[in-house]
Amino acid sequence: MTDSRLDTLRSWLKGLKPSWQLDLPSLAPASADASFRRYFRIESKNPEFGTLIVMDAPPQHEPLDAFLKVDLLLAEAGLNVPKILEQNVVEGFLLLNDLGTKTYLAELNPESADHLYKDATHALVQMQLASKPDVLPNYDEALLQRELDLFPEWYLKKHLQMELMEVQESQIKQAFALIIKNNLAQEKVYVHRDFHSRNLMVTEVNNPGVIDFQDAVYGPITYDAASLWRDAYIAWPEERVIDWVIKFWEEGRKAGLPMTDDFGQFYRDFEWMGLQRHLKVLGIFARLFHRDGKDGYLKDIPLVLEYAIATAHRYIELKPLARILESTRTSVTQNKSV
Repeated sequence: MTDSRLDTLRSWLKGLKPSWQLDLPSLAPASADASFRRYFRIESKNPEFGTLIVMDAPPQHEPLDAFLKVDLLLAEAGLNVPKILEQNVVEGFLLLNDLGTKTYLAELNPESADHLYKDATHALVQMQLASKPDVLPNYDEALLQRELDLFPEWYLKKHLQMELMEVQESQIKQAFALIIKNNLAQEKVYVHRDFHSRNLMVTEVNNPGVIDFQDAVYGPITYDAASLWRDAYIAWPEERVIDWVIKFWEEGRKAGLPMTDDFGQFYRDFEWMGLQRHLKVLGIFARLFHRDGKDGYLKDIPLVLEYAIATAHRYIELKPLARILESTRTSVTQNKSV
């Protein structure tokens, strides 16, 4: 750890040492994500905090404004998000309380899932109840389209070197239009955008801890549910997923969220929103590898692909897209084995 930003970070922490009783030599990597952000953990002799988290967000790539705004919004909604203890917006550093090391992904199993997802459902409903228009960016048609376009650009053409025929280009375009139409017709709420097992921390109080929310928008009510139960990193039997989505729908309606009275329609919206997300994710995972040199997400492509194929097959108007997705199965298997 000898890069120049780390030197700047250490200098900033040195100034905070007296007030937070920081043990500067204990600074160590905590995690990194798919962006330019990275996180460190540092020990403290402060009686309230045994350890603290330091966020390093290079301002030219990851300005802190959105994180600070959404953190406040979610905290006011009652969610367990990191407390901002110190901030250096100019250089891109934050000192946060530590929500621990236990992710949902690490702790989820067939026995714990009902309890953990119940807590996550409650947090999701709390966040959605706090929703107001014109506070967060709109998850509009242009953004949904840009995300979907990552699928042919990065996954099909760049990653699989697939040359699409004119009819396939047309089929993809038609499928995208149908998906976006469904997404935009849904009621709108605050959307975390990555409300899944890697971004939920198991905590003793006010479970779960919620992180990585800086890309939040105002958009379709099923988006975060699709992130949570059609998770790119863990899969569940369909009957359990349906049961969890029913519980979310029931709790949301009871709390007054604008959810349709017909669960069948709600589940269809959930599936179509999940398909939009999975097509985007296929493109993002491919882009992370080819553009950013991060190959850790390639192993997650097969599960995401299977989600997309299964959903597309369930709706007759999406059958052409399903066939295109199925045609990539062999290539994915070969890439995975290399």
